[in-house]
Amino acid sequence: MINCVIIDDEELARKLLKTYISKVASLQWQASFENPLDGLSYLKAHPVDLLFLDIQMPDLKGTDFAELIAKSNTKVIFTTAYSEYALKGFELNALDYLLKPITFNRFLSAVEKFPKREIRDYVSAKPIVIKSGYDLYKVSPQEILYIESNGEYVHYHLKNRKKITAHQSLSKLLPTLPDFFLRVHRSYIVNGQHVSSLKGRKLLLKDLTIPVSDSYYEVVKSTLFL
Repeated sequence: MINCVIIDDEELARKLLKTYISKVASLQWQASFENPLDGLSYLKAHPVDLLFLDIQMPDLKGTDFAELIAKSNTKVIFTTAYSEYALKGFELNALDYLLKPITFNRFLSAVEKFPKREIRDYVSAKPIVIKSGYDLYKVSPQEILYIESNGEYVHYHLKNRKKITAHQSLSKLLPTLPDFFLRVHRSYIVNGQHVSSLKGRKLLLKDLTIPVSDSYYEVVKSTLFL
């Protein structure tokens, strides 16, 4: 997951970005700040992968903020209503420069510039322990085709057509899985290594089809097919 922080003195802008982040499977909202000085203190104490940073703010301009954290591993996407700061933003090696009002499609194109992390070795991924009722199953991640949500339960669908049911939620489960698992729908997580094609809004895994929701489509396409 890509951990994200928002720093913007406009409440509506913070809420919009948080909503956009929640729609993207690979992003995880961490915190939002109205005051850039509070945000700076937070970044000093917590690792942050991606920062959505406004430029025109009281106390500390976003461009000055970016210079202060230039030596960190945090990537910056500037968000502002003023186009005249674009050149300065790119001089600071920002991933992108989003002009307000920000559309979701423009947001996605900026996020896709985040450097893709190396996927953990598929073969050496550790077994997953699944608790199903009073039973425990040790399952190799490679054997899982996809995971399906059903109310308060999830179903692990395996290559051998076996199904294991556990009392879990997809949102809490996803961060515990190896990087080759990807959420593609509010009800489905797939093992990306088993995906053969994307046809319209459906993924093909062997002879199975899994729906891809609109909010996950661009991330699925960029992660699995670019």
